[in-house]
Amino acid sequence: MSARIGVVTFPGSLDDRDAQRAIRLAGAEPVALWHADHDLQGVDAIVLPGGFSYGDYLRPGAIAAVSPIMTEVVSAAKAGMPVLGICNGFQVLVEAHLLPGGLIRNAHQQFIRRDQKLIVENARTAWTSEFEQGEEITIPLKNGDGGYIADDETLKRIEGEGLVAFRYAGVNPNGSLNDIAGLTNERGNVVGLMPHPEHAVEAGFGPDTPEAMRSGLDGAKFFTSAVQALAARV
Repeated sequence: MSARIGVVTFPGSLDDRDAQRAIRLAGAEPVALWHADHDLQGVDAIVLPGGFSYGDYLRPGAIAAVSPIMTEVVSAAKAGMPVLGICNGFQVLVEAHLLPGGLIRNAHQQFIRRDQKLIVENARTAWTSEFEQGEEITIPLKNGDGGYIADDETLKRIEGEGLVAFRYAGVNPNGSLNDIAGLTNERGNVVGLMPHPEHAVEAGFGPDTPEAMRSGLDGAKFFTSAVQALAARV
């Protein structure tokens, strides 16, 4: 029986269908979840997708973080369920206090879209286990509010405890402190990042590589890592 991974749709979500496709390509069953429900439909893991939930009013992710479904997501995450937040989903995880710090407007005050190189800093999470520590990968990035911030004490803690999951390589596109592109929680079941792995899972639609245009598949390992982590629990 294949793993069932839920994808939450909020008003303003843009990449929920892309996340569902990535899950399907990884060999799991995607399950559509609705922001106004309190039912996780028995899923084994959850993806919070990119977009502009609730129009990014107040702050990106702030309203979504207190939506009905997030009551269940927070409880499930604290119980150990794997949860991945992508871009706006990362913002939601931070606003829901499942990950530390905050995300603000890009340093240059402009929306950015590029294929972004990342360094894998933590390959021990439910979503990164198929990567190698220190591996360089390329994942599409598109955001206007991706600047990661935290106070000095929080930065010291996440660096000291190995909670940085990904760092920007080559260029820091949004002014994130310490080049932080993604984080994990202490348990390793919750991961959030600004780049979009669901856009690098299928040949012909991913980033360019030295081998061929649009052939980058680095994002697929996020989803296959989760499938393997769930299979190991059985």
